[in-house]
Amino acid sequence: MLDDSLKAQLKSYLERVTSAVEMRGLLEDIIGLSDKITLKTDGTDARKPSFSLNRIGSEMSLRFAAIPMGHEFTSLVLALLWTGGHPPKVEPGVIESIQALDGDFNFEVYMSLSCHNCPDVVQALTLMSVYNPKIKTVIIDGALYQDEVNAREVMAVPSIYLNGSHFGSGRMTVEEIVTKLDTGAADKDAARLSAKAAYDVLVVGGGPAGAAAAVYAARKGIRTGIAAERFGGQVNDTLAIENFISVLETDGPKFAMGLDAHVKAYGVDVMNLQRGDKLIPAATPGGLVEVQLANGGSLKSKTVIVTTGARWRNVNVPGEQEYKNKGVAYCPHCDGPLFKGKRVAVIGGGNSGVEAAIDLAGLVEHVTLIEFGEALRADAVLVKKLHSLANVTVHVSAQTTELTGDGNKLNGLSYTDRTSGESHHIALEGCFVQIGLVPNTEWLKGTLELSKHGEIIVDSRGQTSVPGVFAAGDATTVPFKQIIIAAGDGAKAALGAFDHLMRSSAPAA
Repeated sequence: MLDDSLKAQLKSYLERVTSAVEMRGLLEDIIGLSDKITLKTDGTDARKPSFSLNRIGSEMSLRFAAIPMGHEFTSLVLALLWTGGHPPKVEPGVIESIQALDGDFNFEVYMSLSCHNCPDVVQALTLMSVYNPKIKTVIIDGALYQDEVNAREVMAVPSIYLNGSHFGSGRMTVEEIVTKLDTGAADKDAARLSAKAAYDVLVVGGGPAGAAAAVYAARKGIRTGIAAERFGGQVNDTLAIENFISVLETDGPKFAMGLDAHVKAYGVDVMNLQRGDKLIPAATPGGLVEVQLANGGSLKSKTVIVTTGARWRNVNVPGEQEYKNKGVAYCPHCDGPLFKGKRVAVIGGGNSGVEAAIDLAGLVEHVTLIEFGEALRADAVLVKKLHSLANVTVHVSAQTTELTGDGNKLNGLSYTDRTSGESHHIALEGCFVQIGLVPNTEWLKGTLELSKHGEIIVDSRGQTSVPGVFAAGDATTVPFKQIIIAAGDGAKAALGAFDHLMRSSAPAA
């Protein structure tokens, strides 16, 4: 068993690893820290460096074609723990679903050590390989196997292959992967959800606003549920958080884990992988509000708090959807290493766009930043840093008109100079879109009053246009889309919902 001291020693070692030739030293250090682990060096795997983890008496198949540093350090520790028999922190039903999967599943997952989305996929497939011998997994660091990445045209991580064919890209939880493999899982899940008793407060959305709303509601001692498509929401895609008061510095995935732990500490009924599809207001005053889910299930509650947040805004030009994950990307921290030594563009001149260009400039051959406005909108210190970089070109008053490709992957970007009217084309291999967010409120059109931008209109208590339905966070008209503001909004909406419950249940005078 690996205790905190052992983990600290491992982490210290991993921070010193600089090349593949040190992998053997890493493995020898690991076995030196536990008498439960032995090392064999007679492997013949074609990928070098690589190593596999095996449990004596088991047919499990798990291989790291990587030196798991950075964000994957935790993945290595968990792989050792689970292989050694330590129980994972997942619901028993998830393990049962993994063990019930029947078939031959040979997974390969390409990741990068700087990707904060990759560990979820790596750890999910690791867990599945440990608990079902029919599931075989190879975890591949794309930076170490560049020829393989190029041959398969992997242009976004994490990227998953199953039995040689592309299975999926982007963050996926173990529940999502199991559901995708088990075609009957969605129907069973829908029936299970529909059978649940009504809630006092049902939160739809699991970001900072949703988590705060659930905690504040549960602290009132009332029946609280939270249905989230992805717990943590957009926070999961945030690399560094340095402005949440009292927390000097953290990262998005760690912050999201804290939200999850806080909510569960109050006994909130957490329903993951659930996307709202339709909101049905109460038929009578004091009646139940119904939320129909995308999987066919349905939940009912006396009050509902909508905290569905926002997603990356698309540039909406020809080629964007066609070449998404084939050169068009939205997370420079995740996918940047795949474009090492190549030419890329960044669309967007705000803080996120300029920060992305600065980060990418240290990895790629050249960065071209495209900004629609007449000047960059980022903070002055960032703009100054950007202009100091020799391998960055900036075009302002530039309207992106098309993302071009050869049918398989991106090969360029076309834009129009808004001052001269001239059209230009830039040859490149990657394009990162960084132009802001759009609220996840399409499913509410015709039910709640929305602004012209699609945001939910709320009052000072978070109340929407429908009695008993509240909203909070980035999906609403509240200005300044910040984590700390969303969390405060969530708390306020929960208190508003509780006040509504008290007043609607009070006896008539």
